[in-house]
Amino acid sequence: MAAKTIISRPIYGTLSPQPGKHHLFIADAEGALAITDMAGKAPPGFFDGAEIVFIPGPEGKHIAALETLKPAQLHIAPSFASLLPRLRQTLTNAHMGLRLYLAGTEGLIGQAMQAALEAGIDHTSMQTEHRGSLARRMQCVHCKGITENVTTQPATCSHCGLLLLVRDHYSRRLAAFQGVCINAEDRSDIPPMEEAFP
Repeated sequence: MAAKTIISRPIYGTLSPQPGKHHLFIADAEGALAITDMAGKAPPGFFDGAEIVFIPGPEGKHIAALETLKPAQLHIAPSFASLLPRLRQTLTNAHMGLRLYLAGTEGLIGQAMQAALEAGIDHTSMQTEHRGSLARRMQCVHCKGITENVTTQPATCSHCGLLLLVRDHYSRRLAAFQGVCINAEDRSDIPPMEEAFP
């Protein structure tokens, strides 16, 4: 309920097929299911001009399901960092009318959206669907370091080691939630960690 009152908090929708010749899908893990679900609503030949960039995760699930869609291109990447140069090149060379679909975890959606915004694509022209883990990408406001896949509240900064309260405030520019020191007055005051973003 509180998340709805945070203006910066992203709101995700459901992927739906849009008219156009070039469709770019970027997904990780369970985001593949958003693509396959959308395929059931897509017209025949929709994926003939589609490129899917997919990060399957350690289990390698859902690759076969994406292959059955017969996209023009299917690129499998081990991590977002490894696909970023390819994504930037694709977005830089994109023609007017590119349809961008982002599906999966918040970390993936935020980082892919950040790359698209840098390439001049307006955020209102991107479709997003959150699937899978609620783990957050967090920036420590003290050292500016980014910690990936945060699931606890509070969380420890992977850079400076401070114990951080993970706020619901989201920075679209950084593609991260903000973390502030939870025990700045008394470092011996260590509240229990709880799984908050499974």
